[in-house]
Formats: sequence, C-alpha cells, structure tokens
Amino acid sequence: MNDFNSRIIRTFDADLSMVDIPVLHLDDFLLRQGRGVYVNRLKDHLVQHHNKISVPHRHDFYLTVFFTSGEGIHEIDFVRHVVRPGHCYALNPGQIHHWKLSEDTDGFVFFHSADFSQTASLEGGGFEAENFPFFYSRQNSSEIGLSSEKQTLLKPWFEVLLQESKHNEPRKLSKQHALITLIYIELQRAYDPVGVKVSESGYGSLLKAFESEVDQHFKDIKSPAQYAERLHITPKHLNRVSNEILGKTATQIIADRVILEAKRLLASRKYAVSQVADELGYEDYSYFSRLFKKHQGLSPRQFYEDYVLPKEG
Repeated sequence: MNDFNSRIIRTFDADLSMVDIPVLHLDDFLLRQGRGVYVNRLKDHLVQHHNKISVPHRHDFYLTVFFTSGEGIHEIDFVRHVVRPGHCYALNPGQIHHWKLSEDTDGFVFFHSADFSQTASLEGGGFEAENFPFFYSRQNSSEIGLSSEKQTLLKPWFEVLLQESKHNEPRKLSKQHALITLIYIELQRAYDPVGVKVSESGYGSLLKAFESEVDQHFKDIKSPAQYAERLHITPKHLNRVSNEILGKTATQIIADRVILEAKRLLASRKYAVSQVADELGYEDYSYFSRLFKKHQGLSPRQFYEDYVLPKEG
C-alpha cells in the first residue's frame, strides 16, 4: 500500500466517532434531475454534497460509483476496500459507507430509487436491481474490479447517462433505464465469481424472502424454525436453501444480520455497549458478547474501543 493510503488509514478511524449515522434520501440530491434518478461526475458530487457525504452515512436508494482516477479507502458495512481506478462499488439501500479519497479522485456516480423499475415500466422499460449479483444478497461483495477493456466499454455509457440527466428529452426515463441496465449487465459479467453467491437454482426467490424476513424480525426472532414457519417450509428445507446459495446455515444468516446491526448501533454511539444486547433482543449480555466475539474475533466492548472511539496521534 502506498504512502497516501497509509496516511488515510491512520486518520480514517478517527472520523468514525460520529454521534449518529444519518440516512440520506434521494430527494436530498435530485434537485431538478427528478423522477428517481441522480447522476453526476464523481469529483463534482464530492464537492457539491461534501457536508452530507463526508461522514459515515447510509441511503434509502441504490448507489453505483465508478472510479476513473484517484485513490483512498472506501468502507462499506465495516468492510474496508482500497480505492483504485477501474473499480466500481454497488451499494444496496441501508448499507453504511464512508470514504477518504485523494484530491484527484474522479469518475461517475448514479443513484436510483428502489421503485425505479416500476416507474420506468410506464414508459416501456424497467429492470429489477435486486436480481443483479452485487445487489442480490447482503452476503455478496459491493466491489467490482474492471479490466481496462471493460473500463473502455463502460465509460462512454456513464458519459451518455450523465448527459441524459441534464436534459428533458422525450422518454428520458426509458433511456436512463436502458443505459443503467446495460451498465449493470456489464458489471455482472465483470463480477468476480470467487465467493459470489448467485442462485442458479429455483431457490432464489425463497432466499430473498428469508433475508427480507430476517431484516424485519431479527431483533425478535432468532430461531430458524420460526422463519421456516413464516415461509411455510420446513427448517431442513430452509437450511438446504441457505447452504446451497450462500454456503451458510440459516442460523449463520440470522447471526450475521444481528452482528451487523450490533456494529451499526455501536458505531452510532447512541447506545452504551451494555445496552446494545437489549436493543437486539438479548436479555443475557454475556451470551450476546460470546456470540459477537465468535463472529468478530473480539468482544463488543473491544470493537467499540478499537473501531468507534477516536484514535490518538
């Protein structure tokens, strides 16, 4: 790692001593672009919205960013990535991210709402973002490395998408959908298959239903059997689905979601370490602490002290 990124890492953690983690909405960025799509050149985006995006935050929309120059650190749900030209990041609604980037950073960024495809269908277009592998499951990486050939192919499409956002031509939304669909297809083709969980079976919709149920009920329901009952299947079948697609048991999927939320609550600094267990539905803090350490390799208090508290020096 070069000197710039070494310096960035030394200062990165100190910026995570936030009081709260804001949720940004599409309307915070759209201004006059409207209709559920925001597109910008990355260097302009970083300047125009510095106050909103310079601290850890999450969105209620899909985000795609393509770096063409610059370097730095990009952290997504507590997974740290080294920014390089030619890398894309595709984020689901609700993911927390934070970055520190060099002054020469540039590229493209676009957002769209979760119901973007439904809006576009009125003009004859549309797609389901969640069906692309980088959005498919929270277990999948947000990072996509692009070859020089793929970068050469994609850059003009980002340029056209940017220009389209500046004008109100007939069927603007349909063209934006078409361009974003083409970009997503090429990103899917470039997506590193190592460790990627994509359903090639008929279990895909069932897995999504399971993850959706876990998202809604993980604080109250910890038992795979109860989720299986809600999905009208047996616990054995639920485990078969999660193992075949994600390589994890249903219990692990539930625990992963709990631990992610625990880290988010700790990072928000709204709760004492001892209160996080209660917030997540655990009456026994010792049990919760052991669960956290099993998954993270350190206790909740150690995570708070090492990750959340500002570093000195």
